[in-house]
Amino acid sequence: MPKILVSGRGGSGKSTLVSLLALEIRESAPVLVVDADESNLGLPLMLGLPEPPHTLMDWLGGKSAVREKLMALLRGTGGEDMGLFEPGLDHESLPESCRSARNGLSLVRIGKIEHSMEGCACPMGAVARAFLKALSVGTGSWVLVDTEAGIEHFGRGVLEGIDRVLLVVDPSREAVILAEKASRLCGEAGKPFLVVVNKSDPESSASLRDMLLDRGLDPVSFIGYLPSLARANLEGTPLEAKEVRGSIAEIVSALKGGLVSPEQ
Repeated sequence: MPKILVSGRGGSGKSTLVSLLALEIRESAPVLVVDADESNLGLPLMLGLPEPPHTLMDWLGGKSAVREKLMALLRGTGGEDMGLFEPGLDHESLPESCRSARNGLSLVRIGKIEHSMEGCACPMGAVARAFLKALSVGTGSWVLVDTEAGIEHFGRGVLEGIDRVLLVVDPSREAVILAEKASRLCGEAGKPFLVVVNKSDPESSASLRDMLLDRGLDPVSFIGYLPSLARANLEGTPLEAKEVRGSIAEIVSALKGGLVSPEQ
């Protein structure tokens, strides 16, 4: 399967959805989750995995080392690319300290904000882009990418190494507007996408469907707000998809089959 990026506004439930999808898919196929959100710290807990000791940024020598390579590239003195990863990279060839794995599920983290005033997140975006471009996906395997809030990853070019995009919309006008813009950006990048409504009650779901359809976006699934998931996130326990397994399976089926094609 291809590499799938999950995008949406802050609080829409991207990390929760990534975790539920990963836990469902790993029952039948290997799954690699790529944590590309420099702020989110709870993804390992949601997945029931230990936190990898190091990020890919750490492994590459830290933010300053990556920034130097990025600046050399911008100055035209660093060759055609940053040379961070060899093409055809298999995530299992990474050092054990950069990944955690259990029962068909693996996790790697791009990088995290560690210090006050450490500067912009551009090096992290560069690492995410390079890693996803170089990453080779084995037959039958899945890669799910959890991103930061909003659409900054579109501007950073992270989509270059992505095959498909999953846009998450929660019950808010901002989420609808953001999904509309993200769909246009997917079109510019030539990336197919699909839309999922999350944390929505039946009344809100009906309104959201109409609002999205008016913008040419047809949701493939609706997931309601579940107190059990909120409680698990509060307590830091692994998530379970029992109550929404039908919806999660619906999304997986849509990802396997035909997707909405971006307008060129």
